[in-house]
Amino acid sequence: MKKINLKLFGFISVLFSIVLLSGCASQQAKYNPKEPVGKQINYTITGIEAGAGEMATTQKAMKAYGLDKGNWQLQTSSTAAMLSTLGKSIRYKTPIVITGWTPHWMFTKYKLKFLKDPKNIYGKTEHINTIVRKGLKQDKPEAYQLLNRFNWRPKQMSSVMLKVNHGESPRKAANDWIRENRQQVDSWTKGIKHVHGQSIKLTYVAWDSEIASTNVVANALRLLGYKVTIQAMELQPMWTSIATKAADGTVSAWLPNTQGLYYNDFKGRFDDLGTNLNGAKVGLAVPTYMKNVNSIEDLK
Repeated sequence: MKKINLKLFGFISVLFSIVLLSGCASQQAKYNPKEPVGKQINYTITGIEAGAGEMATTQKAMKAYGLDKGNWQLQTSSTAAMLSTLGKSIRYKTPIVITGWTPHWMFTKYKLKFLKDPKNIYGKTEHINTIVRKGLKQDKPEAYQLLNRFNWRPKQMSSVMLKVNHGESPRKAANDWIRENRQQVDSWTKGIKHVHGQSIKLTYVAWDSEIASTNVVANALRLLGYKVTIQAMELQPMWTSIATKAADGTVSAWLPNTQGLYYNDFKGRFDDLGTNLNGAKVGLAVPTYMKNVNSIEDLK
């Protein structure tokens, strides 16, 4: 009986090893430029959260380029899961197509490229705006003035995101950036009188880019004496919080495409202070070693 169990155990062990190794082999299969990319990735675009604007735009792109008539699917995931999958693909040079956006540390850490979009479904560029609740200018003019002046560049945002990705807390990474760019921050606060213990609440979407910008702005407001609360939300609750005056503002409004639906739905119930960052971009992206894939049309 013992011999039978030992033989059975040995057989199961060998079988498990074969399955495990074959699974690893398929997981680590490198990109093959001679094979259709869809076949290599099971016709799957690796996406993020279902409520994200680029997910809705990607569905439109799939329809516009005829991918929906084939076997292509958009996989709902989370930003963290997508980035983890991307990192593994980069490590083993396996093929992957993601919903990407910049500024983001992934474009600094990895060699990625956006796929050309000849039908212009994603739009050429995006900008990020600051929106605030109605009445903030009268209630908290100092905060309003700083929020109205806040602006920075994609490279600056990426530098904060990269520090957070390397393990630094968002608040410390933001403080480091403020210390290194004090002249620019002084231009936001110049001539604004300090307050004493007034509270202000900012809401944001928990994207790496918005974690960076919200913490930088929060720390700048703290320099003026504000007690700042920041709260991460999904997109619709974030816009609702401003429209219902449950929050004072956000610096996280990606426009005109990514959050354009919410902008139009809540129009008239918030004040738009204009662009705080130019040059943002959204679209499908792949690693640069996928040299034969340069356009969304190449996925067909």
